[in-house]
Amino acid sequence: MAEATIRTANAKCALSFGPAVALGILCNFLVCIAVWMSFSAKTTAGKIACAFLPVMLFVLAGFEHSVANMYYIPAGLFLAADPAYAGALAAVGGASLGVGNFFLANLVPVTIGNILGGGVLVGVLYWFLYRKDAA
Repeated sequence: MAEATIRTANAKCALSFGPAVALGILCNFLVCIAVWMSFSAKTTAGKIACAFLPVMLFVLAGFEHSVANMYYIPAGLFLAADPAYAGALAAVGGASLGVGNFFLANLVPVTIGNILGGGVLVGVLYWFLYRKDAA
């Protein structure tokens, strides 16, 4: 489990700016669609299904969410610093895993992507579709 966590954290820190933004856009688009779909469901089971399925899709697709990464990357950093798991870092070639890459290569671009995907893409789309025209 420690090696998988270190591998995941290293892969997230190895993303370049453009792909990190794109993965952030796709992720928060699905998260916001999950919220909007759950508003339309009438039953609790429907609300759970509407929230679960898009979130499951973003996890399976490997999209990036800044809040989730605030767990995965520090967990990988803490495990990599533990001498018991030093071999796991070397096994995955953890050259990208570091505090600087956590902020600059992942957290900043993914947060920008999350804002664009959720706030701009979904928010502006719904604002445009449901706005009230002045009579």
